[in-house]
Amino acid sequence: MVIASDHAGVEFKAMLADWLREQGKTVVDLGPAEAQSVDYPDFAELLANKVAGGHADKGILICGSGIGMSIAANKVPDVRAALVTDPLMASLSRQHNNANVLCLGARIIGEELAKACVDAFLTTDFDPGDDGRHQRRVGRIAEIARQSCK
Repeated sequence: MVIASDHAGVEFKAMLADWLREQGKTVVDLGPAEAQSVDYPDFAELLANKVAGGHADKGILICGSGIGMSIAANKVPDVRAALVTDPLMASLSRQHNNANVLCLGARIIGEELAKACVDAFLTTDFDPGDDGRHQRRVGRIAEIARQSCK
């Protein structure tokens, strides 16, 4: 798993990375290491390319609100970044949308809620739907992304 943030999420990112490592997860921190001002799209792109390229199965992005990171990450084909504020949203992002990047707002949710969101995201599997409707919709998202890259 890969994790990255902007300056607003550096401490939050470190807390989550440590917590995940305590659970035995392998976490690669893509930065930044310091809370000096950085441009969030650069870190969103870096992480999104790792996930889209198959170098990581999932990623976590953190900025002040989570909004900028989710917008930037979703520009990368094959990335489905979901901004969540509670565990149900995290579960549904995986179950129905096969989200592969979780976006969190360090200024929006607290540490315990963030941990619950991450846990829900990591423990929920994608459900293509009995009739394949979720798989069809995720496929349509990929098709739209490919068409927009032309």
